[in-house]
Amino acid sequence: MPLAEPVTFTGSLGDALAARLDLPAGEIHAFAIVAHCFSCSKEQPATARISTELAKRGIAVLRFDFTGLGSSQGEFANTDFSSNVQDLVKAADWLRRTYEAPKILIGHSLGGAAVLMAAGEIPEVKAVVTVGAPASTEHVVKNFAADIDRIEEDGEACVTLGGRPFTIRKQFLDDVRGQNLLDRAGALRRALLVLHSPTDEVVGIDNARQIYDAAKHPKGFVALDGADHLLTRRGDAVFAAEIIAAWVARYLDIGPAAEVVSHESGVTVMESGEGRFQQFVHAGPHRMLADEPVIVGGTDTGPSPYDFVSIGLAACTSMTLRMYADRKKMPLGRVTVSVTHGKVHADDCQDCAEGFVGKIDRFERHITVEGDYSAEDRAKILEIADKCPVHRTLDGRSAIVTKFDE
Repeated sequence: MPLAEPVTFTGSLGDALAARLDLPAGEIHAFAIVAHCFSCSKEQPATARISTELAKRGIAVLRFDFTGLGSSQGEFANTDFSSNVQDLVKAADWLRRTYEAPKILIGHSLGGAAVLMAAGEIPEVKAVVTVGAPASTEHVVKNFAADIDRIEEDGEACVTLGGRPFTIRKQFLDDVRGQNLLDRAGALRRALLVLHSPTDEVVGIDNARQIYDAAKHPKGFVALDGADHLLTRRGDAVFAAEIIAAWVARYLDIGPAAEVVSHESGVTVMESGEGRFQQFVHAGPHRMLADEPVIVGGTDTGPSPYDFVSIGLAACTSMTLRMYADRKKMPLGRVTVSVTHGKVHADDCQDCAEGFVGKIDRFERHITVEGDYSAEDRAKILEIADKCPVHRTLDGRSAIVTKFDE
C-alpha cells in the first residue's frame, strides 16, 4: 500500500505550499509531479487517485496545492498562470534537493497546460502527460466569461468557481492571453502522452487534437472513453494511471527489465508528522507505516511495534517450514501462521518455560497447514517451527547497542 508523506516547500511567490508525496511500498522507479486543475487542489479525486495508483506501480508522485489554493499559503488573487508554472519548477527543485529530480510531469486540465510550459525549465524531465488539457490557456476564461467586462473595467472581480468565491485580477487575464501553448508543445523535446475523453463537456476533444498535432514524436494519444472532465468515476482515474505507468516505462527504462538497485541493510523509522504515533518505516526498498490503535492515542494506520514483532515471528516460522519441506522433499501444503502477543505474569503462564519471574511477554503461535497429516508429521512441523531464527532470538538473549548520532 502506498504511503502519503506530508510535505511543505516554498512556492514561486515565497509562500509555503502544502504537498503530499505518494511513495511506493517497494522500490521507486522514478519521481513524478502531478498538477491539479484550475481552482482545484491536490486532493481533487482525479489528482489523488492518479497519484496513488502510480505509487502502487513504483512511481513516487508529488502533488501540491498551487499558491492560494487548498492548504497552501498565499493569495489566489496574486497568482496567474505563469506563477503556477513557476510553482511547478519550485516543486521540481524541492524533489531534486530532497530525493531526485522528477522525470515525469502530469497535468490535469489547466494543470496539463502548466506542465507543458514547465517541462522546458526542468531538464531531467523525460515524459509529459496531459489529461483533459486545453490547447490554449485562454480557455480557462470560459469559467468566468460573464465577469470579464467587470474584471477589465475594475481591474478585478470576485467570481464563483465550483461554488466557491475567487478574486480574479486583470493581470490573470493578460497572462493567460499572452501564452502560446501550442508553440511550447511543438518545442517540447520530450515524449508526450495526451489523455482526453471524447465526451468531455468542459474541455472539448478538439483541444487534444490540437496539442497532439502541434507536438513532435515521440507522442501518443489515448481516449478516456465515457469519462467526464474531472474523472469523477474511480475506474476512469485508475485506467488513466495504468496507461500512464505502462507508457512512461518505455521512456524511463523501468519495468521487468530494469536494473535492480541495491539497498543498504537495516531498518529506518521516522515520525511522519501525522497523528501522535504514526511512523514511516523504511526496510531496504520497502516502505510501510507503523502506528498504534486509536484506543491508546494512535490513528491505527499501520501495525503496532509489537505487531511487527509478531509479524517477524509468524513470517519466519512459515519460511522455515517451507525451507525444511523443500529440502526434505516433504509434500507440505500451504502454511498459515497466526501470532498473538500479550504480557502475563510468569506464575500464570502454565505453558511457558520455567525460570521466569514477574511479567513476561507471551507469544502464542498457531500453525495451520493445508492437507491431512499424521500425528508424527504434525509433531515434526512443530519441532521445525521452534527452530525458526526469530523464535530463537525471542527465546534467547540479545544485545542492543544504542548510539546518539550527532
